[in-house]
Amino acid sequence: MREEITKAVKEAMKAGEKKRLSTLRLINAAIKDRDIAARVDSKGRATGKEHVDDAEILALLQKMIKQRRESAEIYKTGGRKELAEGEEAEIKIIQEFMPEQMSLEETTQAVQNLVDELNCSSLKDMGRAMAALKERYAGRMDFSKASAMIKERLK
Repeated sequence: MREEITKAVKEAMKAGEKKRLSTLRLINAAIKDRDIAARVDSKGRATGKEHVDDAEILALLQKMIKQRRESAEIYKTGGRKELAEGEEAEIKIIQEFMPEQMSLEETTQAVQNLVDELNCSSLKDMGRAMAALKERYAGRMDFSKASAMIKERLK
């Protein structure tokens, strides 16, 4: 995934695409920050981990998309259409590096199968179910929708 992003940066530089280039550089900076944070644990001891894996990069990209969606919504309600459009343009660029998202039907089926598989019976099982979903479907599922589905199913 890192190679794809680096290649995209080079292509954007050659093509003179300023918005794309700045967004890709933001992605690279966020990944480097995460790499640095992964080198030590919560107590400051070295972990021996030099780089985060692709699953963590996907989670980071999802977080970046979520932040931009929230910002775009705030800009729209504040009457700042041009800023909202800028955030939406960044979302499209970031989404290029995400795997194809699961449809609502696929998400519903995956949630049902997982709840049955883990024998989830109450809201106390919510954390375990969400952890399993995030492990299996990182970057492909909207976890806020999945969370709502699990809550509804476990009521």
